[in-house]
Amino acid sequence: MSTPTTGYRATRPPVGDFDPGTPSYEASGGDWDEIAREVVGEERIVVNMGPQHPSTHGVLRLMLEIDGETVTEARCGVGYLHTGIEKNMEFRTWTQGTTFCTRMDYLAPFFQEAAFCLGTEKLLGITDDVPERASVIRVLMMELNRISSHLVCLGTGGNEMGATTVMTIGFTAREEILRLFEAATGLRMNHAYIRPGGVAQDVPDGFTDQVRRAMKEVRKYLGQLGDLMLANPIFKARLTDVGTLDLAGCMALGITGPVLRSTGLPYDVRKAFPYCGYETYDFDVPTGTNADCYDRVVIRVEECYQSLKIVEQALERLDATTGDPVMVADRKIAWPAQLAVGGDGQGNSLDHIRTIMGTSMEALIHHFKLVTEGFRVPVGQAWQTVEHPRGELGVHVVSDGGTKPYRAHFRDPSFNNLQAVSVMCEGGQVADVVVAVASLDPVLGGVDR
Repeated sequence: MSTPTTGYRATRPPVGDFDPGTPSYEASGGDWDEIAREVVGEERIVVNMGPQHPSTHGVLRLMLEIDGETVTEARCGVGYLHTGIEKNMEFRTWTQGTTFCTRMDYLAPFFQEAAFCLGTEKLLGITDDVPERASVIRVLMMELNRISSHLVCLGTGGNEMGATTVMTIGFTAREEILRLFEAATGLRMNHAYIRPGGVAQDVPDGFTDQVRRAMKEVRKYLGQLGDLMLANPIFKARLTDVGTLDLAGCMALGITGPVLRSTGLPYDVRKAFPYCGYETYDFDVPTGTNADCYDRVVIRVEECYQSLKIVEQALERLDATTGDPVMVADRKIAWPAQLAVGGDGQGNSLDHIRTIMGTSMEALIHHFKLVTEGFRVPVGQAWQTVEHPRGELGVHVVSDGGTKPYRAHFRDPSFNNLQAVSVMCEGGQVADVVVAVASLDPVLGGVDR
């Protein structure tokens, strides 16, 4: 038996019946995925794709065992972006929790905020007290966010396959939406705009007209993307019958979102378990039939058009409710929602501060305690789901009666969907791994939270 000085830790026993003339190798030290092992009659090697790789949609590590160009085994390695968000939320007030959960999936911040706040409102028993205008604003922001998230998925996925123009168009269209977010919340991402009881503040004057102008541009860019991708025979041939995962596989692995709907099952939380008044909006749930990467692209493009349809309805409702409150009336829960920005574009204006301080000393003290200590939430637990761009996002919030969550746990769709990597990639080509991962559209901020 020969023992090369490779420094590897793992050992490889002889294959088949022992033959003194057949060489075998013993290794010690290092990671298993660094080992190149020689087997009688074939050669296989384990390589890393990531965690720093432009085709992994973040710091995702894919450990691939390949035989020539064929993937024989695929494993995911996560945890490189761990932030401890869920644990940190246990040490902040319920309102401050939105500043943490919004940073999980950084491409879809409004969905995490909405899920957490809806769960908190269940515990508080104020679900029906949230003003209609606040719910409409939530729906508007989430649907705009769905479009912007899908645009990143389509753009980066196209770029990974060599279609750079797809990425430039996708990101140009996304900029139109990020400007809207900045106009309404002050930030392009990580907004903490949706809060327990409503939203942080009303949309600015003229916002609905601004959205309508931006949506005309977004619709134009979506048309260009459709021409470049869906009508492109090269693009279609590259994605058709790649990364297939049937309905049985999705159900077994807990896969949701566009990947599940590509199998033909029209499961959408907005239809199955409506929230924020989604049952009053007119929209369809696109599905596919081939359960492959191409179907998932088609579904995401169509979902953008359906979101535009919802946005138009939300804008009409905003125009009809101008001046209505956007925060619950209970001052023991509600943070001030009618803010005025200072002349430097930051903080509150001096006039607003004078109003707060000059109205009532008791009101000022109460506001100080509400911000520093937070409101108390009755003992209990709640489960809330929303339809995230990547699938079903769930949050389990638990209260021990204090001003901070006892536990806040999120079911992030990217984390569950990554379980499909091995099923979708094994037996295919190395190049198809990039296509399959792009069709899952994982965001590692949500996975590692």
